[in-house]
Amino acid sequence: MPRKPRFYLPDIPAHIVQRGNSRQAVFFDQADYLAYLNWLKEGAERHGCSVHAYVLMTNHVHLLMTPAAPESISRTIQYVGRHYVTYVNRRYGKSGTLWEGRHKGCVINSDDHLLACMRYIELNPVRAGMVPSPVDYRWSSYGANAAGCPDGIVTHHDLYRALGKDTSARQKAYRTLFCDVLGTEQENAIRTTVQTGTPLGSHRFRAQIEQVLKCKVGQARRGRPCKSVEKGY
Repeated sequence: MPRKPRFYLPDIPAHIVQRGNSRQAVFFDQADYLAYLNWLKEGAERHGCSVHAYVLMTNHVHLLMTPAAPESISRTIQYVGRHYVTYVNRRYGKSGTLWEGRHKGCVINSDDHLLACMRYIELNPVRAGMVPSPVDYRWSSYGANAAGCPDGIVTHHDLYRALGKDTSARQKAYRTLFCDVLGTEQENAIRTTVQTGTPLGSHRFRAQIEQVLKCKVGQARRGRPCKSVEKGY
């Protein structure tokens, strides 16, 4: 079966997931998380990605990014992966594959889903039973978004900035969002779309994406990918 093509569009946010090979650990101690975040910052700046949210779990990562160009996300992930895999192999005397094949990702309709996707990402450690609250987990963007902890990685999206008139108001409004639990249907939609590459949004949003790409995308795809997608448009 041919590999399903990924597609990213300039200025359209995308939810990215990358897992360890066979779901094995990819982070082993504090230095590893710091190293990954350092290369994420470098890669995003080098290749034109704005990172709005992230979480580094023991065996996978979630990222929410807006690319400046169609290839920005893939090049950023490649940059991070190339440096981080070399680092892990040297530090721990490992060899072979660290990540489970290619990363998965989908574009999202920012108007309806960006803030929900940010919450989904930053609540990962809570759903996993690792911490009682996202504020208790160090390796995520929650501190930057909810408390203004500088990490040099997060770039606030316009929808985040619209939460309040100033920094304090935005952070307070963002923390308030976490008082409401994400619904099961919403969680399933976020989880399914990133796994299948289906745009996360309304039927109209999906139709707009397909019109730009000139082909069907995600779960509805059949047959060979269109040439525009194969070229990384």
